[in-house]
Amino acid sequence: MEEKNKGGRPPFFNTVEEIQEKIDAYFEACEGTIMYDSEGNPLTNKYGEVVVYGAKPPTITGLALALGFNSRQALLNYQAKEKFHDTIMRAKARVERYAEERLFDKDGANGAKFSLANNFKGWSEKQVIDANVNSVNINIELTEDDEE
Repeated sequence: MEEKNKGGRPPFFNTVEEIQEKIDAYFEACEGTIMYDSEGNPLTNKYGEVVVYGAKPPTITGLALALGFNSRQALLNYQAKEKFHDTIMRAKARVERYAEERLFDKDGANGAKFSLANNFKGWSEKQVIDANVNSVNINIELTEDDEE
């Protein structure tokens, strides 16, 4: 007996291996490309660090777009599919790890805080305000200057 089409959009991915391959390609692209001199040696900057061209931070939205989704939310919705849940959770954990590491980097701390608070459960930045206020009385007297 022929199986009927259940309707709706066909799945983006049929196997875990298929989505994992695209996830791996995304993270590899985020690493950028090492630059080499004419003799094949890696170029270094004045601090001795290898020069990398095109490196970019991994993000949830970047991951979603690399996987073919139209939005970050579409990726989060796809995560609800039991078959792909663990694979997508591991990929998100890699993005989260990057953001956590940036917390220790003065140049990336604010962006990392925003990403963690908005993309991952259990992260938030809270401001505590002490509600114990002592009253202060200020008396101001207005006087007119005498004109001479």
